[in-house]
Parts: sequence; structure tokens; C-alpha cells
Amino acid sequence: MSDVFKGSFTQQEPIPEAAIAAAVEVMRSGRLHRYNTAEGEMAQTALLEQEFAAMVGSKYCLAVASGGYAMATALRAVGVKPGDKVLTNTFTLAPVPGAIAAVGAVPVFVGVTENLVIDLDDLRAKADQADVLLLSHMRGHLADMEALMAICDAAGVTVIEDCAHTMGAAWKGVPSGTQGKVGCYSCQTYKHVNSGEGGLFVTDDAEVAARAIILSGSYMLYARHAAGPPPEAFAKIRYETPNISGRMDNLRAAILRPQLQDLQTQCERWNARYYEIEKGLRDTPGLRVIERPEEETIVGSSIQFLLLDWGETKVAEVLARCAARGVELKWFGGAEPVGFTSRYDSWRYVDAPRMPASDRVLGGIIDMRVPLTFSLEDCALIARIIRAEVSAVYQAAA
Repeated sequence: MSDVFKGSFTQQEPIPEAAIAAAVEVMRSGRLHRYNTAEGEMAQTALLEQEFAAMVGSKYCLAVASGGYAMATALRAVGVKPGDKVLTNTFTLAPVPGAIAAVGAVPVFVGVTENLVIDLDDLRAKADQADVLLLSHMRGHLADMEALMAICDAAGVTVIEDCAHTMGAAWKGVPSGTQGKVGCYSCQTYKHVNSGEGGLFVTDDAEVAARAIILSGSYMLYARHAAGPPPEAFAKIRYETPNISGRMDNLRAAILRPQLQDLQTQCERWNARYYEIEKGLRDTPGLRVIERPEEETIVGSSIQFLLLDWGETKVAEVLARCAARGVELKWFGGAEPVGFTSRYDSWRYVDAPRMPASDRVLGGIIDMRVPLTFSLEDCALIARIIRAEVSAVYQAAA
């Protein structure tokens, strides 16, 4: 009888005991709101901002309610107005074009390559259409950031990085989120630190940081942001920037701080599982693994491979056969959005022209979560199941 995997693709590890203890302490204090502090006390949220800014090497950090809120705030803070066009990836998830739409702007989609990164040739061709690029490091894949920044700098395009899948990742040793004007991170359950929901925003630009802090709902309490810019940065901004409340609370910050301390170890654990699966998938007939550049420091919390030019029927058969053996795969080529998975023409609030080259790549992208609750033996078994079912469909078609 064929092996069946019996684990869960959505089960996360428990919150660390140190984080549970910190959360209980906050609850006992009753001071969950970030600005509700006792005399001489620094809020857990302010401490988290300091620690994350130091971790990635940014001057300023703001903790917010979600990664999507961080992106919409970044767009507002750099000056995007209703009706403006914003460049973004074709291969992405709904919160990215959603953040653009939330500020009344219009997404302009840029293509995806077979390495699952933004197509720099297409970016170069479209760079004159917008002043901002909301760059999604989708599923943890980093483009050549030096080349990308050179294109954007030459065209006067401001880069905002969506790092929902790249907290802990780097390009040539430079942390993801620190090459553009703003870096936005998610702390949602399926990301690299888990507070259920939450987001982090980093920048080296004092004006952008000040706008973001006021936007997040600081009122006139911005001096309590230990990782914020100096008071003079708020002198004019505080009068002209609306409050669009999206603060993080002290409870979530307390849960996150111990996880940040363990992030490097957790990244190493994810990568061990990623490479175990990749090893088992290599040289499978009809399947292409995604080669990761030497310049990229990855965090393998999910894995993707290509069934390029297979067509909908054969891809659906692979997914069904793997599901019958307990392996949950997602496909980015479906005409209808399913669960968290959708493609650029799913968002019908955007009038997006067809992109045949990207459609071909999206039609082949198979995606799978790699939770840390999986053992290396689990990962080897999962790879064997995928390999067997892909091979069976491929050989039958041949």
C-alpha cells in the first residue's frame, strides 16, 4: 500500500513559554493599549519596535495591526494619492493589490519569471507608468535587489518592500526590507513570527516614519515611540496627517519579542526542511525545482515547484492524487481563487490586461507550506509522495 502522510499543513508550533509568560504579565497589568504605561515604564510595543529595528539595521520601526495595514500605511506615507498608479507583482497574494486599492490607487502588474521573482525587463519597460513599486517578495523569493534598485532609482520610482514571507531573509547579506524606502512585515500565524495578526514597518526616512506613526493612531503621543524619529520630524506632519488607527497592542508585542530572539534558529530549522523536500523532488520527470541564487539567504517556510506547460487537467490530477495521500498542494493557475490562492485576474476591481508570459508561469506554480511541526522524516515522505504522483501522471501522458 502507498505511504500516506498524516500530518497537518496548518498546525503551527506552540507559542514559546517565555512569550506565554510575557503575555500573561501584560494581561495581569491590564495595560494592553500601547500608550497606557505606568510612570517610568516602556511599553512592550515600543520595546518590540526597538528590537526589530536593531535586528534589521533600520533607524525607525512601527508596530501595527497587520502586514496589510503596514503596506497601505507605507503607500500613504510616501505620498500615494487616489488615482495614482502603483507597480506591483503579478505573482502575489490579495493583500498586496488590496493595500493599493485601499488608498484609492491603481495596481499596474509586472510580470513573473520562471524563478518566481518580478521580471526586471518588464519592470524596466513599465517604470515610467508609476512613481512607486510595491514589491512583493512572494513566497520568500528575492529578485536581484541591486539590479532592481538600479532600475527604480534611475526611473525615480520609490520602492516599498512587502516582506511578509522574507523576515530573516537577505540579498547579499542585506536584510530583506531595508533596500527600499519602507519594509513591511507580517506577524500573522503562517508567517515567521506568530501573534495571530500583526505587522511591522521599517524605514530610514524620518518624514515617512513620522507620517506612519501619526497615521497609525498615535495622536500626540509620538514621543513614546523609542524607535521613532525626533520630535522635530512631527512639527508640521502632526497637523496634516489623518489618524487611521491600526496600532499593535502590548499583548501581541509581548508574544512576539521572545520569538524574535529565536528567529535565526527557526529560520535554520525551516531551511533544513525546505532542502530535504527539494532534495527529494530533484530530477523528477516533468517537474522543475526553483534554483535559489547564491546571493540569496532564504527562509524556506514554504516551497514551490513548476509543472510548466502541463495544462489544467494534468495539474488537477496531480493535486488530487497528492491530496489522497495526505499532501496539500496549492496551484496558482486556477481561474477561480481558492482559499488564500489567487492570481492577478482574480481581483476584478483592477482592469488588468492579459499577460501571456506570466500566465504561462502562474499556470505551472505549485505551492506548499512547510510548517516547523514537520520532521525531516515527514519532509522526505512528502517529497516521495509528490515525486511518485507527478511521475505517474507525467508517464501516463507521455
